[in-house]
Amino acid sequence: MPKELNWTALIVFIVLFGLVTILGFFAARWRRGDLNLIHEWGLGGRRFGTVVTWFLLGGDLYTAYTFIAVPALVYGSGAIGFFAVPYTIIAYPFVFIVMPRLWSVCHKHGYVTASDFVRGRYGSSGLALAVAFTGILATMPYIALQLVGIQVVLAAMGIQGDIPLVIAFVILAAYTYFSGLRAPAMIALVKDAIIYITIIVAIIVVPIYISNHMGNGSGILDGYATIFAKVPSAKLLLAPKVYTVFGTLALGSALALFMYPHSVTGVLAANSGRVIKRNSALLPAYSFLLGLIALLGFMALVLAVKPVKPYGAQFAVPGLINLVFPSWFAGFAFAAIAIGALVPASIMSIAAANLFTRNIYKEYFRRNASDREESSVAKFVSLIVKAGALLFVIGLPLQQSINFQLLGGVWILQTLPAIVFGLYTRWFHRWALLIGWLVGMGLGTYMAYLQKSPITPHFASSTYSLHLFGQVIPGYAAFYAIIVNIAVTVVLSLIFNAVGLARGADKTVTADYEAADVIAEAVAIN
Repeated sequence: MPKELNWTALIVFIVLFGLVTILGFFAARWRRGDLNLIHEWGLGGRRFGTVVTWFLLGGDLYTAYTFIAVPALVYGSGAIGFFAVPYTIIAYPFVFIVMPRLWSVCHKHGYVTASDFVRGRYGSSGLALAVAFTGILATMPYIALQLVGIQVVLAAMGIQGDIPLVIAFVILAAYTYFSGLRAPAMIALVKDAIIYITIIVAIIVVPIYISNHMGNGSGILDGYATIFAKVPSAKLLLAPKVYTVFGTLALGSALALFMYPHSVTGVLAANSGRVIKRNSALLPAYSFLLGLIALLGFMALVLAVKPVKPYGAQFAVPGLINLVFPSWFAGFAFAAIAIGALVPASIMSIAAANLFTRNIYKEYFRRNASDREESSVAKFVSLIVKAGALLFVIGLPLQQSINFQLLGGVWILQTLPAIVFGLYTRWFHRWALLIGWLVGMGLGTYMAYLQKSPITPHFASSTYSLHLFGQVIPGYAAFYAIIVNIAVTVVLSLIFNAVGLARGADKTVTADYEAADVIAEAVAIN
């Protein structure tokens, strides 16, 4: 880790960071709407077309921690880190089929969150509360790790201490408060541009650097040949014993991805179901980018970039950038990572605030809250959520922050039956769904709790070795938990439906779900 400030990198970083800060505040005037309405502040007025939604969802799903964590996993554990590539590919057919139905029914009834839909579909405030609680719980450590991404790049420029991180938090909190979802939507345009530039330059320049220093000096192809020749085979190839881990991680993560509140917020901000379908076809371009990002882990491994305490392998990409690039480009790349943290952190805090306001505050404390009061509470809660994430980063060791984010994936997947099944059928009983959710949450947390490492006594991994019929099948704890969750839900629904237990009123009708492709678009592409 640099002991002295890299002033050139820092100046470039500050200029770009300042640019997106100005954009964040200016966004309040973009597509002007009444920000005293929660759907205007928290969903951008539901007016984003194909292009804006593409950048918003891309900025939402491909975070700073993706830039840091995926190469770090490849650097430390090898090929299993590439599970992130197929999981994003699997996710988009799921989005194409499912999310236009969610958009349609939410548009029809004015729902702002997935919990709103659950409340209306099942007539169950308890089930809606469970979905809202899970969303907020899973989102908090996710926001914290975006701040960790900023912390790592600041350390790579020689900046120590928590004060710069607090300053970044204050800036983030301020423009999110004043501009709502419009701010990350506008900043996402800049964020994606500089991240694409950074990655394209890196996958060209780093192999040439490796060719010149470790190969025969013949250029980029020799550099890649050298990379794959020097990566140990144990890391280059997936061992048979982790096939099930790889598969369940990919499938479970794909199913969980759009259950996160920030993903739902990005979907509901679109102006039509057709926009969502277009984006499910266009977003795999980011999966290609993700594959290139993952390769940076192998590049750092070959160049022997050393792990740095307390960040460990998370320092692989910043260390690689410092080693290969001039200071001015290092500042550009570090700004790309930091801005890549601002966009998802903004959307996550907005999504969590929407959940609290609509499904906890209004449901249990102020049923007759006005539109202005709803918006004011959401803005205030967005600040509290970000402050909590900041304290999370400052107060806990880095490894614990990572462990809690792993738990977030286990938890959020348990909301899938209530949300996704409800988009297609009303057969599942509300109490069965609630009990299934509780069992899945408990079992998934217990499986993760049993995992230990030399660094942490518990929650060291989201992988669990299942002992079944004399076989040991390692896999993603969330995947095992959701199977049990669904099984419990099905069995109890059969029982509760048979005995005639009250089902709750359904405020939706079939036509609400089928209208996604026939609603006229205000703007087809913008």
